[in-house]
Formats: sequence, structure tokens, C-alpha cells
Amino acid sequence: MYLLIAVIFSFGSLVQAQEDVNLEMMHKIKNEGIGNSQIQDLSFHLTDYLGPRLSGSTNLRNAREWTAEKFKEWGLSNVRIDSYGEFGRGWDVKKSYIAMKDPYYAQVIGYPKAWTDGTNGLIDAEVTLLEITSEEDFEKYRGQIKGKVVITPTNFNHNPAFEPEAFRLTDEQLEERKTISIGGGGGRYTPEMIAQLRAQRALDQKLTQFLLEEEVGLRLTGTRGSFGTVFHTRAGSFSTDKNPTVPEMEIASEHHGRIYRLLKNGKTVKIEAEIEVEWLDDDYKGYNVLAEIPGTDKNLKPELVLLGAHLDSWHAGTGGNDNAAGVAVMMEAIRILKALDYQPKRTIRIALWGEEEQGLFGSRGYVQKYVADRISKEKKAEWDKISAYYNVDNGSGKIRGIYLEGNDMLVPVFEKWFEPFHEMGAKTVTRRNTGSTDHVAFDAVGVPGFQFIQDPIDYGKGYHTNMDVYERMQFSDMTQAAVIVAAMVYNTSERQEKLPRKAWK
Repeated sequence: MYLLIAVIFSFGSLVQAQEDVNLEMMHKIKNEGIGNSQIQDLSFHLTDYLGPRLSGSTNLRNAREWTAEKFKEWGLSNVRIDSYGEFGRGWDVKKSYIAMKDPYYAQVIGYPKAWTDGTNGLIDAEVTLLEITSEEDFEKYRGQIKGKVVITPTNFNHNPAFEPEAFRLTDEQLEERKTISIGGGGGRYTPEMIAQLRAQRALDQKLTQFLLEEEVGLRLTGTRGSFGTVFHTRAGSFSTDKNPTVPEMEIASEHHGRIYRLLKNGKTVKIEAEIEVEWLDDDYKGYNVLAEIPGTDKNLKPELVLLGAHLDSWHAGTGGNDNAAGVAVMMEAIRILKALDYQPKRTIRIALWGEEEQGLFGSRGYVQKYVADRISKEKKAEWDKISAYYNVDNGSGKIRGIYLEGNDMLVPVFEKWFEPFHEMGAKTVTRRNTGSTDHVAFDAVGVPGFQFIQDPIDYGKGYHTNMDVYERMQFSDMTQAAVIVAAMVYNTSERQEKLPRKAWK
């Protein structure tokens, strides 16, 4: 009994010792991050200066070069633009224009869908309303729409937004983030709903092929959003198969609605439009930007603490909140540590991922190349060396806590680490999962990967749109976030042991 008590006491003391927080270092990190913040300058360069950074585009290539040079300027080590494997074709918009000419002149807010083909010059044509609800409807339009502009009905909700556009998480909402449901009321969709969705998807695919065969001049598509906000999608593919597409523009829902109603009421509508694009076939590889502060402990320096964010964006805005904000925060976090001349025990590596928006290509490619194969379960060189990966990709709002992806062992660790930041509004530690961004690539192979809880502000209203720009970024919140990330990276590097892991089966 006495031996058991002694063992438990010793283990408890060891855990407590590992989670002791160096408050002097926390003070230094706060002073440097708040007093000498580079957040606003980084944000300007990542958005206004570098512009949209669509996956595989020229601007993304320029962004890789610029961030790598910035890392060298700061004195980081092993700076490199590292290929993770093949991505596909790059695509740049060289010209984009659309206006309604008849029944009167009106500018139209619209942007080419990603990876669409160009129009081969200016189109000046009537718009045809296609109302297709079954395969039999195709015959009504066969041979009638060559060179025409076509539009299809959509169903958008334009009710007034009585809820605030932007908000911060309340204490009650943060407490709810800790709740984990077991079981539930079944699937979200009934079998009938699934069948309907599949049938609609099949019909949409046939429509796309029909328009290509009929040599339509331009397709106009409405998007969700309001007050001129256009959400991005893609029409073509970055595949190296080089399959042709119908030129396609996404237009603001209000402008789509006007054209639709005019046509539905028997009026003639004419559109003038032009799309000029350039396909980039010189390099099909995808790349990440990597840089380090080398470890100094003779035993721990081969181990790694990773932090990162995705560098790519969509193409009509400048990717302010998705994800120049995350990139700026992570760059600032590592700058803070370097400016303090911190000599970490473990090596700290920052990664700016490529092609996240098209399916986590950069982070998954890195994991496949260096960490592990999530299918075969083959472990590679870095699998047992990484203590943690930290990610920011939910806009520019304050960090309010962290998602632990179901890892119970980490709760006391992060509760202790967040204590110096309670007055900054960051204290929620939840076992819950969150998905859809680069940390899941690491979590999928059993490596601790984390996304922070952030205030939404108006993130959901503007990401992936033409209005995701510099003006939407919250610089004081990002300053807070960079300080907290720097602190978490510091604590992870200094900890006696790597962070405990969930079992990987």
C-alpha cells in the first residue's frame, strides 16, 4: 500500500512538474507580441500585396517565395519550399467582365468559377433560361443554345438578417463546446432525401455535359450570399487530363434574381461578358513552405513542434480570413520566439501549407511523405518525433481555447498552459473534435494535431467570397492569437516528455 501511494505521488509530482508554466517567459512573449506586433504588416503583404492565392496559381507561387524570404530575413533555419507531390494544373484569371445590356445597362457582380475555360473573346448574346427538372427537358433546348448565355433557376433565401452579422462566443456558448454527445437521433438525412440528392447530382452532371456538347457560350450561376457577396466554387478541374469546360461565371444572388425574373416574365435580356484565363502547365507539383528554429537539447532536438496554416485561398477576394489571418498569426508566433532569442529544446518548425482549399493537399502530402501512411499504417521518420501540431484556420477572431480531438490525457496539460491567458479570454479546453482543416491530417495518423477555438466574428459570412479581404481582418484579435500560439509552442518544446497520444489503430 505504501509503495502504491509512493508511486502515485511520484507520478503526480512528475506530471505537475512537466506542466509548470514559466511565467517570466509568458511575460516576455506577451510584451514582444503586443509591443512589437507585425500582424498588420504581414496581413497587408499577404492580402493587398500578394493578392488572391488560388491553389496552383501564379500568386500562390509568389506567396511561397515571399514568405520564404521573410523567414530568411528573420533568421530562421532550413528555409525551403518543399514539394509534397503532384497537385495538378495551375490557373490564372487574366480578364473578367460582365454587364447586362438589355433591357438597360447594368453592371453585374460576377467572377469566373475556378478552373473554367475562357470565352475566346467578348460574348454579346441573349440569355436563355433553362428550366430542367428531368432528362426529358433537355430536348426542349437541343440545337437552340449554341453560343448563348444560359442561366438556371436557384432558390435563395433573402429574408432580412435579424441576427447580428458578427458576434463573439459567450461564456455559455464556450461551456457548450465542452459537451460531448454519445449516440444521437440517427443520421441527418433519410434514405429518401439521400436518393433525391443523388438524383439531383446525376441530373446536374448530365446538364454540364449537355451544355458542353451544345457549345454554350457562357453559363451564369447564382451563389449564396447577400449584398453582392459571391461565394466561390469551381467549374473545371485542376486535373492534368485537361478536359474542356463550359465558361462559367458565378454572379451575386441579387443580380441572378433580376435576370431570372426578367426572363420568367417574357422579357429579353442581353449580356456582354468576357473571360480570359491562362493555364499553367509548367509544373504540376504542389509545395509547402517550411522553416525552423533548431532545437538545442542534445536529446530532444531531433523531436519536433509544428505550427502551421494554409497559404492558398480562393480567387475573387484576397483570402483575408481564409487564411491569410492564420498564416499571419503563425508567422508572427514564430517571429516572437525568434525575436526573444529563444533556444528551444525541441526543434520548432513552421509549415505554410499549399492547396488546402482543394482537399488538404499540402498537409496530407507532408504527412504522407514524412510522417505516416494513414491507409497502410506505415510509420515514417517523423512519426515518433512530433510532439504536436498547432493550426489556425477559423478566421481572425480571438483564440478562446482549444479542441483536444478526444484526447483525455491532455486536459490537465492545456488547462494549466492556458492559465496565463484567462484575462485575454482564452480558457476553454474541450475534448471535442473539430474538422475540415490541416490538423486533421496529423490526427488521422495518431499525431496530436490541434485547432484552436476562435471567436467567429463574421467569418461564416465572408470566407470563400469576393469580400474576404483585408478590411474583414481583426488585427487586435490576431495579436492575441499569435501570443497564445507562441506560448503553446514554447511550452510544448520545453516539456520533459512529448505530449501524450491517443492510440492509433
